[in-house]
Amino acid sequence: MLEFVVRVVGVLVAFLVAPLVVGQAEHKVMAHMQSRLGPMYAGAFHGWAQLVADGVKFIQKESVTPAAADKRVFEWAPIVAILPYMAALAAIPLAPGIVGADLDSGLFYVLAVMSIGVLGSLMAGWASGNKYSLLGGLRVAAQLMSYELPFVLSAASVAVAAGTLSLSGIVGVWNPWWLLWQLPGMVVFFIAGLAELQRPPFDMPVADSEVIFGPYTEYTGLRFAMFLLAEYAGIVVLAGLTTVLFLGGWSGPGPDSIGWIWTVLKVAAVSLLVIWVRVAFPRLRADQLQKLAWQGLVPVALLQLALTGIGVVIFY
Repeated sequence: MLEFVVRVVGVLVAFLVAPLVVGQAEHKVMAHMQSRLGPMYAGAFHGWAQLVADGVKFIQKESVTPAAADKRVFEWAPIVAILPYMAALAAIPLAPGIVGADLDSGLFYVLAVMSIGVLGSLMAGWASGNKYSLLGGLRVAAQLMSYELPFVLSAASVAVAAGTLSLSGIVGVWNPWWLLWQLPGMVVFFIAGLAELQRPPFDMPVADSEVIFGPYTEYTGLRFAMFLLAEYAGIVVLAGLTTVLFLGGWSGPGPDSIGWIWTVLKVAAVSLLVIWVRVAFPRLRADQLQKLAWQGLVPVALLQLALTGIGVVIFY
């Protein structure tokens, strides 16, 4: 019982802290890359209080529910958007034995849980009583349906190579030469993951300057903040899953007792890459999003899966 409580508390603390760290890092990285002065002033030294200022801003804003909204669905949408990432984080191992729930089908579980997040966007768009929000929700759904296939296929390639769906098991059999063998799959997985999170340059369905923030138009205050927090939590989950599947998880120089350090460093590196992509690339149009998914990522993911199968038959 004590071990169960410790694991639950550990997952909860990680879920509450890691997305906030990523959010703070995004402020600072973007400020440096785009020469923004504002995020460097809050709290004096290097703008350490910028995230605190954002939190106070959201708390002070009134949470408004439109008169035409389906109030119950409208209120539950932010919770449905954020909870799947906490559930997914529970199955991602930090080091040998350090995991919320070490499942035999951990990869299947995480991919299934992450796909539930789209319901939050659909609920938000439908329940707002706003036709523009509804259109934004449908565009989010269309994008996620397109990128779910290459996302799952590239992850399946690693499962075939490892011969297991256990995330800890995948790390256990990971080999450095997989960095070359599974490289196309890793690229597809990362790009599809960005699209799943609606991160730039794949944020056309929620682009604030073009479609008034898509399904989240009517949200204010803490409810709106929960959608933003869900995005940062998704970055942590995507970075953690990329680390476990393609970068060897806790594998690194030194004993396994310090493996959690390597996991944290790799997750941080992937998270920084996510932020860099946001700054470096322009937003794609809706037709370009679909073309990239079906004509680019899906064929590469299928080819990677086929090559992995051939490699397993020949070398294992």
